[in-house]
Amino acid sequence: MSNSSRIVCPHCAAINRVPLSRNAAEAKCGACKQPLFAGAPIEVDVDTFDKHVRNNDVPVLVDVWAPWCGPCRAMAPMFARAATQLEPEVRLLKLNSDEAPEISARLEIRAIPTMLLFHHGRILARTSGAADSNGIVRWVREQLATAR
Repeated sequence: MSNSSRIVCPHCAAINRVPLSRNAAEAKCGACKQPLFAGAPIEVDVDTFDKHVRNNDVPVLVDVWAPWCGPCRAMAPMFARAATQLEPEVRLLKLNSDEAPEISARLEIRAIPTMLLFHHGRILARTSGAADSNGIVRWVREQLATAR
């Protein structure tokens, strides 16, 4: 068992090793010196999506959304609030389906907003429809408890 956890930097996408004995909430990137967790979702695109999903040792929650979607816009502040409660145990990402249609197709997104919970590149769970921050946090924690 490794004594460190891989965390992808939200600023420069460098992969960092953070000792498990260290508080991940206080860790900074070895490359750009920015905090690895800021309590906010990270906007990802075609170039950074796979890097975050496959290389973070912490579970990754992805909100697939579109700017024209009313429920997506309504859920955005709730997703941001959930990030303050879930990080650094879970990394939260936002993926604009209009800007990444090939990823949306690969993930078989049929409705938005859709949240997908990944761990080590594998989808653990998915749910569609808007949710409030408490619902998001509860759903993630239930899914992670079931997966263990």
